[in-house]
Amino acid sequence: MREIVDDLLRVWHSGRTGGLATLVRAQGSSPMPAGSAMMVDAEGQVFGSVSAGCAEAAVYEAVTESVRTGQRGLHRFGPGNGMDNTSMDCTGTLDVFTEPFSRRHFPEFPDVAADIAAQRQVTVFTVVWHKDPDVIGQHLITDRRHGTELVALPDSDIFVNSFARPPHLIIVGANAFAGALATQVKLLGYRVTICDARPTFASAGAYPGCEVVVDWPHRYLNTQSAAGEIDGSTAVVVLSHDAKFEIPLLTVALRLPELGYLAALGSRNAHVHRLEALQAGGFDDDTLARLCSPAGLDLGARTPAETAVAIAAELLAARNGATAEPMSSRTAPVHRHPSLVI
Repeated sequence: MREIVDDLLRVWHSGRTGGLATLVRAQGSSPMPAGSAMMVDAEGQVFGSVSAGCAEAAVYEAVTESVRTGQRGLHRFGPGNGMDNTSMDCTGTLDVFTEPFSRRHFPEFPDVAADIAAQRQVTVFTVVWHKDPDVIGQHLITDRRHGTELVALPDSDIFVNSFARPPHLIIVGANAFAGALATQVKLLGYRVTICDARPTFASAGAYPGCEVVVDWPHRYLNTQSAAGEIDGSTAVVVLSHDAKFEIPLLTVALRLPELGYLAALGSRNAHVHRLEALQAGGFDDDTLARLCSPAGLDLGARTPAETAVAIAAELLAARNGATAEPMSSRTAPVHRHPSLVI
């Protein structure tokens, strides 16, 4: 739902009624994870997706029916039952909850939207089935963190949709590569900080949507660690190409067990000199193996934009525990949806 929050707010503030469909459970092969949402506004326009095309037409009909009747309900779509495009590889089963959406139906929604925009933890509990039909569709909002999942209780089913604070990428070095990487990873849901000790280059206006910090990178990382802001979802990518910035920073980063991804851009020669400096600082081979250097997958990248794709791909593989092998060489299912907090 995060991707369509602004569209939902527009409908809410209009005073009119739209419809909201939420994927509450996906079994088998499904291109979208639980929590994905699709909205139909008062004009019938669609925003978002619950199945990337497989069941969209059937879900659209179910949503518009909810708007027309005012009824909330749980629907199941599968092969031969709402999967409208047989040319697509969508063999899973989708459980989708549909409900009317407006000020009257979801009065607390602006508070949820504000928390999401401010990157605060917020969780929405929705009753998607109950023996009393009047209870279906009720929402409860909390700031506690939970997994995004469908919970079956003796007399009701509750969908728990948890919006965690986005993962954090710290980019060291303000340059063209930093701008391209920031653009790329924001598409993956990261909040981005660009840190550089040079105020001439670390200009907030040059990196829209990013936090820009003018400080020595190692000092900034130490401050973040001391404040408890570093965890397994935090990534650090060094793009400075300058040993006086990167070696102190990597010395701090390699001592943090919580980092989810640590990488440094540079040539093979730069990589050798980097390892020599870190080995001289006392780091052993096992610790240095945590550093992805040179950063990125081998995509033949040359430009900043291409390099950003290569680094983002490696970052995503590290985040998901994936092999980064070509899909054509694998026989495992294409869509893997671990338990995610969306």
